Amino acid sequence: MATTGVGAALELSRCVLFQAKVQNDKSMSTKQVLVKSDSRLEGLKTVVGGLKSSRIVCSASKSDSDPLTYKSAGVDIDAGSELVKRISKMAPGIGGFGGLFPLGDSYLVAGTDGVGTKLKLAFETGIHDTIGIDLVAMSVNDIVTSGATPLFFLDYFATSHLDVDLAEKVIKGIVDGCRQSDCALLGGETAEMPDFYAEGEYDLSGFAVGIVKKDSVIDGKNIVPGDLLIGLPSSGVHSNGFSLVRRVLSRSGLSLKDQLPGEAITLGEALMAPTVIYVKQVLDIISKGGVKGIAHITGGGFTDNIPRVFPKGLGALIYDDSWEIPSVFKWLQEAGKIEDAEMKRTFNMGIGLVIVVSKEAAPKILQDETGAYKAYHIGEVVANEGVSYK
Repeated sequence: MATTGVGAALELSRCVLFQAKVQNDKSMSTKQVLVKSDSRLEGLKTVVGGLKSSRIVCSASKSDSDPLTYKSAGVDIDAGSELVKRISKMAPGIGGFGGLFPLGDSYLVAGTDGVGTKLKLAFETGIHDTIGIDLVAMSVNDIVTSGATPLFFLDYFATSHLDVDLAEKVIKGIVDGCRQSDCALLGGETAEMPDFYAEGEYDLSGFAVGIVKKDSVIDGKNIVPGDLLIGLPSSGVHSNGFSLVRRVLSRSGLSLKDQLPGEAITLGEALMAPTVIYVKQVLDIISKGGVKGIAHITGGGFTDNIPRVFPKGLGALIYDDSWEIPSVFKWLQEAGKIEDAEMKRTFNMGIGLVIVVSKEAAPKILQDETGAYKAYHIGEVVANEGVSYK
């Protein structure tokens, strides 16, 4: 993850079905073994099989009266999309949330990510025991979109000088995230790099691997107009858009210790709320039948993420006011004078995962009698590409 200039973390999954034979290699080693967990990585990465990319763009300062945008905060989504197009020429098939690798009658599904410049807020607030949950969530939430059950997670923790107590807090969050997603924290790497990171700061990344039967893969191929969109609520901003969040915070004149307007928590507490890990509830929903596609709403918001699961020619119609938008997004928009379209392309707006289901399956998913999760009917599939609202 880049930490110079304006920190930016643009998430762009670039995943491919890797057609290759698997050799049985029993020689495997790991550097650290703990208990259970999951993943995500950041920075500009050019790899095949479940990749994200971050891009740093230095932009001219704007007047406090001008609307803020993700690009003015340092993140150029269009530039990132262009990079994906160029890489797809070298590795055709890239574009899913997780990379699929054939293994017998199943696929291994892998995803990698980080937590972006949310780390900056962790440094400022001193909240380090939940940032590991974010790390795990960003990878396991990606691979579960294929219907995969997470198997294991590996992390990478890098810092200038190792603070054992602080690192323990971070790893504790990773362990917690793995427990929430029922996967093993198989190992990881701790890197001490003097003079590379600022004193007291660290960087995090990781990856998760899961498995799904070939005949159970959720790939969106059978989505048709009239299918319904079901949204699962987020806990808040999750782990994307924080370059813009930090710019808004700076402009507002408030501190992380100030109260979130209209709420009984501080801005720091609201912004540091850990990303929801959707694995168990999504696998439960899949077991009910009728699930055709799943989109993880991260960098790119509704605008860029929902269409990724649709066949060519289809799009999404989102129903305005079909779910309650958390106060933190209302504050961000007002304080940053951010336009509606920009909000919907940058943030999850209170919906962290969107599931495409048949009309017949929707009632049993929306009316969960166990109370294990909340779900909202937020829209439908239409015969026009892109995302529109009514």
